[in-house]
Amino acid sequence: MKKRAVKVLDTTLRDGEQTPGVALAPEQKLEVARALDDLGVDIIEAGAAVTSEGERKAITLISKAGLDAEICSFVRALRSDVDAAL
Repeated sequence: MKKRAVKVLDTTLRDGEQTPGVALAPEQKLEVARALDDLGVDIIEAGAAVTSEGERKAITLISKAGLDAEICSFVRALRSDVDAAL
């Protein structure tokens, strides 16, 4: 049987913030991303860029933080979502 690599993709910064009463500032999201990176998470879903300017700021902060993890953004199958994520 061929061994396959398993990668961990964490969605805390998007799914976790959908919890009632939870709203993280961009700097707080960066702290969480750093902790996830320290834990060895392979891919961090930093949020949904189309959501707000604050979300885009957080994603930018995280993507420029020099983390080992790959950073991604949730998008729908819409050009506007993809453009916001880029």
